[in-house]
Amino acid sequence: MSIKHPVIAVTGSSGAGTTTVLQSFANVFRREGIAAQIVEGDAFHRYDRLGMRAAMKEAEAAGNRNFSHFGPEANLLEELEALFRDYGEGGRGRVRKYLHDHEEAKPYGQDPGTFTAWEDIPPGSDLLFYEGLHGAAKTDTVDVARHADLCIGVVPIVNLEWIQKLHRDQRCRGYSQEAVMDTILRRMPDYVAHICPQFSRTHVNFQRVPTVDTSNPFIARDIPTPDESFVVIRFANPRGIDFPWLLGMLSDSFMSRANTIVAPGGKMGLAMQLIFTPMILQLMDRKRRALAA
Repeated sequence: MSIKHPVIAVTGSSGAGTTTVLQSFANVFRREGIAAQIVEGDAFHRYDRLGMRAAMKEAEAAGNRNFSHFGPEANLLEELEALFRDYGEGGRGRVRKYLHDHEEAKPYGQDPGTFTAWEDIPPGSDLLFYEGLHGAAKTDTVDVARHADLCIGVVPIVNLEWIQKLHRDQRCRGYSQEAVMDTILRRMPDYVAHICPQFSRTHVNFQRVPTVDTSNPFIARDIPTPDESFVVIRFANPRGIDFPWLLGMLSDSFMSRANTIVAPGGKMGLAMQLIFTPMILQLMDRKRRALAA
């Protein structure tokens, strides 16, 4: 954790909607004039697309049918922890990009599914913002979570998460339903062992809960919309949170526990801006005071 160089981490599994959270934060950064260094979690995968396929085949041949991006073996968690630590200490670190598709890859003259070269973070950023799978990861040798000043979990209920992944991978990536289901099953042990525990280390969790039937996610024709959902917002430490004000700003919301607000799903973006704008401004105020001293 750092006063002069804050680190914000958003963590959630594939299909959870962390990219939507990134857009909400981008609005806050733009409105408040904050220069954020954006880091995508996919850049810290150990293998590029072809390399991951080869690694999966090798693992399966050795009897491991559950090798996945959710587990530490397929990721550079040591390098991710080093980035959080180095940025917090001096606003420095090394990053790269994972090029998901032809549009992203074209400016670099590379193939989709590859990484750009590692580069030093340019000087002058106000904070680091990470969005990906392992923002609160912890293993026997790595503790990424302890370096984050603000850690946020994005956690749709699992059936909704599967529906979102099925629709994205089938419509945007051309995968068959069988292939997506195989991926879900292969990832499940790592999901339980390495993704779920992170949400006990976050400062705030957002969990979207649909109000339509998602009991069989594999036949769902549509993704439940935000207006067909509630969002459950849990604060690890509710001290200092102005719940009456939040309830007044988020109409039709209520508190289900002493540290939990339930709001209409369509207000998730608004809730994020209301909750995190003062938190970010507090981080920036601490930064300015520390630099002035």
